[in-house]
Amino acid sequence: MTAVQGGFRGWAADRKGAMSRLRFTSLRLRLVVVFGLVALTAAVSASGIAYWLNREAVLTRTQDAVLRDFQQEMQNRAGALPAHPTQDELQRTAGQMAGSSQRFSVLLVGEDTGGKTVYGSSDGLSAFALDDVPASLRKAVDKQQKVTGSNKSAYHLYWQRVVDHGTPYLVAGTRLIGGGPTGYMMKSLEPEAKDLNSLAWSLGIATGLALIGSALLAQAAATTVLKPVHRLGVAARRLGEGKLDTRLRVSGTDELADLSRTFNDAAEALEKRVDDMAARDDASRRFVADMSHELRTPLTAITAVTEILEEELEAESGSMDPMIEPAVRLVVSETRRLNDLVENLMEVTRFDAGTARLVLDDVDIADQITACIDARAWLDAVELDAERGIHARLDPRRLDVILANLIGNALKHGGSPVRVSVRMEQEEGGDLVIAVRDHGPGIPEDVLPHVFDRFYKASASRPRSEGSGLGLSIATENARIHGGSITAANSPEGGAVFTLRLPRDASRLAEESKEAGDTGKAGDAGDAGEKDA
Repeated sequence: MTAVQGGFRGWAADRKGAMSRLRFTSLRLRLVVVFGLVALTAAVSASGIAYWLNREAVLTRTQDAVLRDFQQEMQNRAGALPAHPTQDELQRTAGQMAGSSQRFSVLLVGEDTGGKTVYGSSDGLSAFALDDVPASLRKAVDKQQKVTGSNKSAYHLYWQRVVDHGTPYLVAGTRLIGGGPTGYMMKSLEPEAKDLNSLAWSLGIATGLALIGSALLAQAAATTVLKPVHRLGVAARRLGEGKLDTRLRVSGTDELADLSRTFNDAAEALEKRVDDMAARDDASRRFVADMSHELRTPLTAITAVTEILEEELEAESGSMDPMIEPAVRLVVSETRRLNDLVENLMEVTRFDAGTARLVLDDVDIADQITACIDARAWLDAVELDAERGIHARLDPRRLDVILANLIGNALKHGGSPVRVSVRMEQEEGGDLVIAVRDHGPGIPEDVLPHVFDRFYKASASRPRSEGSGLGLSIATENARIHGGSITAANSPEGGAVFTLRLPRDASRLAEESKEAGDTGKAGDAGDAGEKDA
């Protein structure tokens, strides 16, 4: 058995292989895309969650430290100021507060003894001003809360994150309980933003690497999965081409291995069945051929006797008993029919065995048709429409068989006159077209698909007829080995039309037939003496 080995060393070079490559590439692409989408979704989700958790952790840690430090400074330093401080006192205290470990800007707002609002900023009067504090935050800081059991203070510390010219800031504010200045703080979060941007870039790079890794993993997985599938496709194609000894190498215990075993079992069963059918077919053909040959010898003797009886029938002396004359005529007729049947069976056997060969010659089509009609005494019943000088390189004996069957069939089942027209297609490489039309009732639509079948009878009520039921089938086979065809149809004007289409030159087919083997030559040597259909 021929084993389809792994690898196959590249893709097949033929067109079917190219289509297979396209299909497998498409499936491979889908697998890679699915793997990539899954990996991208997972990586983006993981990166997003990681970024969000780290962002909250960094900002919360920084924010808590700054707010704690600011609140401590407000209690220690701003709480030490008098109820009505001067601007210098506020300025000095704000500078001291800003010098804490968190390094934030401070703005203190109070009233002097004259009731005038005074400001003190750690960065100078023009750096951190009250306008830099959001109005909503100022309103919340100045709002006095009702002191209850759950709320021990009238004022609270409020904070808000803002972005100014692309830089994030933390802004907070509170008032001293019991009187004193109101303090505001501003802390730049740019270092934390840079750290978070670096983290985002790192997570993005990690996501990209994960995507690339997933694509490579998908490619490897697709190769692992698709290689057995590709081998199965190649094996199935080889099986379809008639290489029934094709088998797959089975390895492993997975589903693909089970599929390979199933394929091998199916291929083995198919090979066995085809071999059995081929053996029965060969036996049938040998039986028909042997039977035909065995019948030839007694038929030769019977034919000789019937010829003598026919001469007696035609003799003017009238020596034959009138009582046995019908029986003699029946014997003569049936002997001729049997002889035709045997000859046709032998011809069919040659076609089935592939031993029929072409013996080509340059043929004048009009002369060939005229000779066929004249040899069978059909001149009065057939009209010929063919120009002289139309030549083709064909097998004249087989062309005569085709014409005899078509014209004889038209005369027998159609109606006179039968018209035979010949034309040559004008385009380069055009075919020879011969149409045989009768003037009968035409062919029933349900019969048209079967007119070229062997032993087909259009009427079940007439199982016996003068013909063998093989004439049109033999004509079709003779046209086919020329590379041509025969079609049947009904003419719109009435009657049936059989159209024979043959190439102008059948030399190429004859060469191919000769290369296929010389075994048919011996069988064809006797063809020249065969009786026409």
